[in-house]
Amino acid sequence: MLVVSRLDDATADTVTEELNRRRVPVVRLDPGDFPTDITVAARLDSGGLSGNMRTATRNATLDHVRSVYWRRPRPYTAPPGLDDQAARWCVEEARYGLGGLLAALPAAHYVNHPWRNRNAEYKPAQLSTAATCGFDIPSTLLTNSVDAAREFAHEHGPVIYKPFRNTDYQDPSGRALTVWVEEVDPDDLTAGVTHTTHLFQKRVNAVADLRVIAVGRDVFTVRIDGSPGLDWRRHYDSLSYSLTDTPPYLAKSIHQYLDAFGLVFGAFDFGVDRDGRIWWYECNPNGQFAWFPEPITARIVSAVADQLQHAGEHLAR
Repeated sequence: MLVVSRLDDATADTVTEELNRRRVPVVRLDPGDFPTDITVAARLDSGGLSGNMRTATRNATLDHVRSVYWRRPRPYTAPPGLDDQAARWCVEEARYGLGGLLAALPAAHYVNHPWRNRNAEYKPAQLSTAATCGFDIPSTLLTNSVDAAREFAHEHGPVIYKPFRNTDYQDPSGRALTVWVEEVDPDDLTAGVTHTTHLFQKRVNAVADLRVIAVGRDVFTVRIDGSPGLDWRRHYDSLSYSLTDTPPYLAKSIHQYLDAFGLVFGAFDFGVDRDGRIWWYECNPNGQFAWFPEPITARIVSAVADQLQHAGEHLAR
């Protein structure tokens, strides 16, 4: 079994520990360590794929890998000492060579397949698919037009802005910055809107948030209370969590959504308004869950480990 992730990944740690407890053989690797600390020798012919992949401490026989837990690997890298052009070439060759190999293991059950993760990360595709799956979606505008943004804000205000992706961003001093979900004042919408695509959305007057973790046919709904602001990720110290029943209609839509993207795992975010209506925010196909209190995390970890250990066999139950 392969666990593909960076070293500092608490979610991958918890799943790996559970697999070790079950005495399931695990090889953990980070493609960002290639080629310095990973060596691959793969053969392909009419008989299929064979060969092995070695890390500093483990060896994986490629055609024997039954499951892959694809979490959050670092970007592909080039060995030190190369000029910029050679380094770029090596990185792209690693992406399509090693990356293509890791995505083509013939006997493996992926949680999730990296190409399925990639396809499901685009918020426009998420929103469109969520609509077809029956979720309630706040009115949303994708635009680079200042006039359209202002018109939308006046029509649907209060309105929030959210980024399409958590992209590395630094201030002039090199300090890492995060672009959070923020409420937008129409008067603050300037020509900067024209610089790229922006996502504006009608604000949900939420009294609570839901993080719903779906693992195969298992669905775990965690209610999050206590956030004093729009983006609960900024207020972890103020939050409380409770595992609650998943409404059947919501579980049905979640399974339809996973099937539409070919996902085994998804971390869904919703807001609950004063009338109890549940509003779709997004689905991270590779979202975190290890920060929940241990009794909640343990149940999710067990479900993920089941998927990997039994290679998806229990999906049909």
